[in-house]
Formats: sequence, C-alpha cells, structure tokens
Amino acid sequence: MTVPAQHPASGPNDAVSLFAQCFHALADNVERVVKGKRPTVELALTCLFAEGHLLVEDVPGTGKTTLARCLAASLEAEFARVQFTPDLLPSDITGVTVYRQNTGTFDFLPGPVFANVVLGDEINRASPKTQSAMLEVMEERRVTADGRTHPVPRPFMVLATQNSVDMGGTYPLPEAQLDRFLMRVTVGYPDHASEVAVLGGSAAGATPESLSTIASAHHIAEFIQVAQQIQVAEQLYDYIVRITAATRELPDVRLGASPRGSVALARAVRVRAASQGRPYALPEDVKALAEPVLAHRLILTPEAELSGRTGADVVAQVLATVPVPHAGGARV
Repeated sequence: MTVPAQHPASGPNDAVSLFAQCFHALADNVERVVKGKRPTVELALTCLFAEGHLLVEDVPGTGKTTLARCLAASLEAEFARVQFTPDLLPSDITGVTVYRQNTGTFDFLPGPVFANVVLGDEINRASPKTQSAMLEVMEERRVTADGRTHPVPRPFMVLATQNSVDMGGTYPLPEAQLDRFLMRVTVGYPDHASEVAVLGGSAAGATPESLSTIASAHHIAEFIQVAQQIQVAEQLYDYIVRITAATRELPDVRLGASPRGSVALARAVRVRAASQGRPYALPEDVKALAEPVLAHRLILTPEAELSGRTGADVVAQVLATVPVPHAGGARV
C-alpha cells in the first residue's frame, strides 16, 4: 500500500480507517526485514504518530539500528544517523554558525538533528553534555544558536539505542533524561523460525535500502492530527491518572511516574485506538501501552532492585490492582 496523495479522508471515520491502513502497511513493510518483532515495530510506529521518542535498549546484534533504518526507509522523509562517541560535541548534533568571508555574514549550518527521523546510535557512549544537547532538542523541538531559534521539521522522532552490556566507559542516561522518551522497548532475540527467515531474507537481499516507500512526511503529519482527534472518555483519563498515581504509592518505588507519564500514556493510547480503526480509546489500549510508556520512568528502591524487581513488574502489579472503568463509568 502507498498512501494516496490527497488528504487522508473526507470524514472522521474515513480518516481513522485510512490511518489504520497506513499504520499496518508501514508495519508490514518494516517486517519484511525485521522478522518476528511485530509488537516492537508497532510500538515504534506508535511513538512516531504520537510525536514521541523511542529508546531501544538491548544486547548487540538484535536489530536495534536495523529497526530505525527500516522505519526511515518506509517513509519519504529525511533520515539522519548520529554515532555517539566520547569525543562527539553538542554542535556535531545541533549544528554550528559559520562566518562566510565572501558575503561577510554568519550562516547557521543545521546538524543531523534537523531530520524527520534521527537515529542516535549508542547514546550512552557520548558525554552528558552531548547527551543533553540531543535531549533538549527532543523536548523543545528547536535549536537555539547565537540567539536565533531554528525549529526542527515535523514529524520529528528520535530513535536512540543503548546497549545493556559492555557499559565500561559509558554514560548511562539518568532517570530525569529517560523521562523524555515516550517509550523504552527491547527487541530481544528472535524465535527459531524468525531467525531462519532473517537468514533467508539476507541471502535474498532484504535490506532497509530495498524497502518501498509507504508514506511521505506530509502524510505522517496529517495522520498525527487524525490521532489527536481520537476520543478519550473522562473515565479513561481517570483510569490513566489512577495508574500513574498508584506507581507513586508502592513501597518498592522510590520515585513514581510523573504527570508527564500520564500525558505520554494518553497520547500513545489515542494512536493505538486509531491503529485499530476505532475513533475512541478503550481500557485495553491503556493496558497494552502502560508498561513500555511507564516502566522506564520508575525508580525502585535499592532493596527492590536487589530482589530482582523491575519497573515492568511494578506496572504489571498496578494494572492488576487498579479498577478498570466500564463504558458507563463504573469500575470493576
């Protein structure tokens, strides 16, 4: 499927239906290379349409960078890759102002962050100063240089990778900066059949460069507007806030999810509902996205970490205890 050139649709329901078609066409396209990881692919697309950023954390060789390249290849949009190293400077990311001797003027040369999809490879290998430059653009969606503001294009998504092994000489992202990512996911090892399919695809030349374009940046920007119009009932907002509030009250949690987590979960829920072809959100949308959206925002007590508890365990516990609202507003 290639998205038609006209506006997504004439009516709200038609727009949501076309959104779902585009969403699944993009996922199918990425899966031609990234085999057997449909849930992770759909979470990455949810981040894109929710105007959020994604942190992919896993061991080397599981396809973190390939996922970002396949996503960018499926879009007729500008893609940039930044390999984070200890000597990388903030200006290497944001850009720099240079003096043109022939014209006697100062011109701003945009850095790689001025792209629609930006891959920050091994973000934990750069210094905190350089990490902060990237994270500032993620939050503000603009770069300020010499008193002038330069907005980044829309859509704008940062997909950062971080290896969970070989941490010597790295600068892991602090919790306050992890909060800037809408989601954190892991790719994980493929099952046997998927890994066999990966080998067959590699032999047949299935690479990110071989993928066809499904949608343009202009269409993605329009579909972002469609997702923002998805109806979320007051009872569902109440459910989201109860979940995030519950993470702040557990004895195993030193710092729970902030209101930013509640806002992020609501944004992601709208996109998931639209991807299912629904103009309204349901509690199952919240349940499906609570763990990738909230788990990385939680700081556990040292005792809980020593016992092997994780943020995902805490979110699962909260989902099991917080009452689920009915359509009429009652809770069960």
